[in-house]
Amino acid sequence: MLDTLDAAAVRRWCASGLAALQRHQGEIDQLNVYPVPDGDTGTNLVLTLTSAQQALAMDLETLPEDGHTPHGHALRLMARGALLGARGNSGVILSQILRGFADALAAAPAVRGRQLAAGLADAATAAYGAVAHPVEGTLLSVVAAAARAAEQADTDDLRAVARAAAGGAARALARTPEQLPALARAGVVDAGGRGLCLLLDALVEVVTGESPRQPAPAPPAARPPATAVRETGSSAYAYEVQYLLDATDEAVDRLRGELDGLGDSLVIVGDSGTWNVHVHVNDVGAAVEAGVVAGRPHRITVTRFADQVAPAAPLPTALPDGRAAVVVATGAGIAELFGAEGATVVPANPSTGELLDAIRATGAARVVVLPNDPNTQSVASAAAREAHRLGVKVSVVPTRSPVQALAALAVRDPKRRFEDDVIAMAEAAGACRYAEVCHASKEALTVAGPCRPGDVLALVEGEVHLIGADLLDTCTAMVDRMLGGGGELVTLLCGADAPAGLADRVREHVERSWPFVEVQAYEGGQPHYPLLVGVE
Repeated sequence: MLDTLDAAAVRRWCASGLAALQRHQGEIDQLNVYPVPDGDTGTNLVLTLTSAQQALAMDLETLPEDGHTPHGHALRLMARGALLGARGNSGVILSQILRGFADALAAAPAVRGRQLAAGLADAATAAYGAVAHPVEGTLLSVVAAAARAAEQADTDDLRAVARAAAGGAARALARTPEQLPALARAGVVDAGGRGLCLLLDALVEVVTGESPRQPAPAPPAARPPATAVRETGSSAYAYEVQYLLDATDEAVDRLRGELDGLGDSLVIVGDSGTWNVHVHVNDVGAAVEAGVVAGRPHRITVTRFADQVAPAAPLPTALPDGRAAVVVATGAGIAELFGAEGATVVPANPSTGELLDAIRATGAARVVVLPNDPNTQSVASAAAREAHRLGVKVSVVPTRSPVQALAALAVRDPKRRFEDDVIAMAEAAGACRYAEVCHASKEALTVAGPCRPGDVLALVEGEVHLIGADLLDTCTAMVDRMLGGGGELVTLLCGADAPAGLADRVREHVERSWPFVEVQAYEGGQPHYPLLVGVE
C-alpha cells in the first residue's frame, strides 16, 4: 500500500493500465455503437498508452533541470508519450487528461489524497478544453465524475481518494446511456469512458495492492494486418526500424556509420537535437542499441516486411513556394489519387506523432492537413499545435471523407496567399456533400429505422438515410437522393470489397437519370465501405 504516488508507482500504473486495456481491447472496440465494423476505440487507447509506456521506459533515471520532482518528471514523460502516440478522439482526450494530471502534480512535493483530487480536477479541465463541442455521456463525463468524487472524499488518504475516483467514474459510465440516446439505442456504455475506468482501476490496484473485480473480458476482435511494404532497399533485410532520437550532432554522425554497417535505406533527418532515424536491418536489437549509445531513442517502431500487405504512397517534397499538403488515406487507390495531387499520404488512424513526422518530412514551412475522418480531426489538431512549436505553420481543413479532400486539393493555388488558399480549400470541401455505403455488422436503431446484420446502409453526411437489401439498388437510390438537392459532379470511390462493375453500373444510372451531371469513378481500395460518393 502507498501513502504517496512516487515515480515508481507512476510507471507501475502506466504498465498496469496498459495491460488492462490490452485485455479489454476487443470488448471496448465492440462498444462503438455505429452498426459498421470499424470500431477502434479500444485499439486507439492501447496504442496511445503504449506510446506513454515507451516514453517512460526510455528515460528511467534522468531528471531535467527544471525543478520537477521525480514523480512529476515521470508523469510528464507519460503525458508527452501519450500525446505523440495519440490516435483518434479517445486517444487525444486521454493524452490531455494525462497532461492536465501531470501539470497539476509536477511540482507538488508529494502526491497524497488531496493532491490526487486536484490532479484529476485539472485533468478533467484539460479534457474538456481539448474538445471544441463537449458532449456529455462520453469520456468527458466519466473523467469529470471521477474528479468530483475525488474532491468530495476530502482526505489526504491516497487510497481512499483513488477508490473514490474509480467509483465515481464507474457510476458515471453506467449513466452514459441516459445521456446519449445513441448509447441507449445500442444498449452499451461509452467506449472511451470504459477505458478510463480501467485506468483508474489500475491506479487503485497500484496504490492499495488490491485487484479490482472486473467482468470477464470479451474475446478480442480480429484486427487486420499492417498496410505498408518495403519502400526502398534490398530484400536481404527483413525489418524496418524507426525511432525519434534526442542526441548531439556529433553522436548522430557516429550513429550514421554504425547503422550504415547494419543495413540499408538509412535516413536520419532532424535538427535542434531531435532526429528521426530510419533503417532496414536484420538485427533489430543492434539498431536500437546504437540509438541508445548515441542518445535517447523514443517512439521506436519495428516492422517486419513479411507481414505487410499494401503499398505505401510516396512522400513528395514541398512545393517550390514552401507549401505542402498532408492527407490521411485508407486504401491504396485513394492514396495514389492523393499522391498524384502532390500530397504526402499518411495511412489511416495515425497517431499525433506520425502526423507530426509527416508534416516535418515535407520540409515545408506552411502545411495544410486533411484528416478525412471525424475521429482523426482531433489528432490532426494536436499535431498542428506541436508543429507550430517547431516553427511550421499548419492549418487543418476538417475534411470528413476522402471525396472532400479531393475537392479541396483540386482548388489549391500556390499563387494565392497561404491563408486564402486554406480558405478556398475549406470552402471546396464544405461544398462537397459526401456519403458512404456499407453493410451493417450488428443490430442497431438508426435514424432511418432498425437495421440487422447484413443490411445495406447508405450514410449521408454521417447519418443513415437508407436501409436496403441490395447493394446496387441502395447505391443508386442514395445518389438520386443526393442529386435531388443539386449537383454537377459525382465522384465514386469503389472499396476493396465492392463487386465487379459496381461503379460502372452506378455511373450508367446517373448518366440515364441525370444527363447533365458529370461522373468520375476510381478504385479507392478502402475497407468496410464498398462505395464512397461525393457530390459537388
